[in-house]
Amino acid sequence: MSESLTTVAYLGATILFILSLGGLSHPETARRGNLYGMVGMAIAVLATVFGAHVTTAGIPWIVGSMVVGGAIGLYAARTVQMTQMPELVALMHSLVGLAATLVGYASYIDPAASASFSGAEKAIHEVEIYVGILIGAVTFSGSIIAFGKLSGRIGGKPLLLPGRHLLNLAGLLIVVYFGVQFLRAESINAGMTPLIVMTVIALLFGIHMVMAIGGADMPVVVSMLNSYSGWAAAATGFMLNNDLLIVTGALVGSSGAILSYIMCRAMNRNFISVIAGGFGSGGGKKPATAGGAAEPAGEVVPVTAAETSELLREAKNVIIVPGYGMAVAQAQHTVYEITKFLREKGVNVRFGIHPVAGRMPGHMNVLLAEAKVPYDIVQEMDELNEDFGDTDVAMVIGANDIVNPAAQEDPNSPIAGMPVLEVWKAKTSIVMKRSMASGYAGVDNPLFYKENNRMLFGDAKKMLDEVLVALKAA
Repeated sequence: MSESLTTVAYLGATILFILSLGGLSHPETARRGNLYGMVGMAIAVLATVFGAHVTTAGIPWIVGSMVVGGAIGLYAARTVQMTQMPELVALMHSLVGLAATLVGYASYIDPAASASFSGAEKAIHEVEIYVGILIGAVTFSGSIIAFGKLSGRIGGKPLLLPGRHLLNLAGLLIVVYFGVQFLRAESINAGMTPLIVMTVIALLFGIHMVMAIGGADMPVVVSMLNSYSGWAAAATGFMLNNDLLIVTGALVGSSGAILSYIMCRAMNRNFISVIAGGFGSGGGKKPATAGGAAEPAGEVVPVTAAETSELLREAKNVIIVPGYGMAVAQAQHTVYEITKFLREKGVNVRFGIHPVAGRMPGHMNVLLAEAKVPYDIVQEMDELNEDFGDTDVAMVIGANDIVNPAAQEDPNSPIAGMPVLEVWKAKTSIVMKRSMASGYAGVDNPLFYKENNRMLFGDAKKMLDEVLVALKAA
């Protein structure tokens, strides 16, 4: 394939990637967006494999690697549960970071690449390598820790080392110092030492950065690592002189950064403070109250599945707020059956989605789409928050922090100022939980003790099945 044909193919792939991002911005066009992305990636891969820079002898190695990688991806797509998607995404980000790091080292030790540059071009190329490996190593180690936290292998409590900000500053200064030494190196062997030292520091920084971030901020971490993986891919594109990688990496990096900003706004958080860490405590394993925060007061009123079905049957307006508990219980299909039954009876049922519900952006939207819940009744927090006052029943399924009134009522709460779904304003709110444990932020929830709130304890799938049976029986 000629250079000009490869360029045209790359241009077409870039356009398809942009269309893919546009399609993924709305549930109704998400399938089309995915299709654009797959076609664009197929074109990009074929154009690269059969491009002028790949020799005939190298094609079998590339095809073999693609078969192995494709088989692993196909297996993961078929076996990984929807509740495991956040950690899978984090793991995929780690692979992008690892690829950028390995490509950086390969580009540096490649004698053909080093011989083709001199003077300023050589310095620019080495800066690209150094920065690419730096970003890749941070992305790799940070994503591995995020995978551990999201999968429960590592606790959600932030690790706050004494003088952690000074440690980060010291690491940055060391990276800059060895970067200068790397550029001054007169041979590949001399340059390997500062490169390896920088890589070790970058790996440690990635670990420290994510370990210092509490459980409540993990949705932001996922989108942030998505951005990092994009910039790592762009850096790889500079190293390989591949325009498509540069453009695609920039698209992913910028969209991930914008998404991180949106997530931070949804949590009333500053992006820098998220990176600095320290928000959230025990990952939802036990209630925790921050110093100065008010202790919830009142009496918890339990409710049965039969009583819940009666409340739903008598309601005219119902808002359902899904959370991670729904994903864990795989209850979305039963939720759809209840929704379908109520709508057939003339009940106005809608879903309220908080931007950080679940463990990654869009987690709840994907689950509801999988259960074939109509897109038009799935609304964002800002679209229906004012409607809770006219709502008969607000049913919360496995959510906690995103419906916590302490965010508005307690200025000393760790989540003070965070926008939340105001379910307590409904005539009756029903919270489905296994126990009285706090949410992922480790903050107790005063909603449980409000007079108009009822607690439906138990596994969400089991209890919703009982509610559905009671509805149909009546």
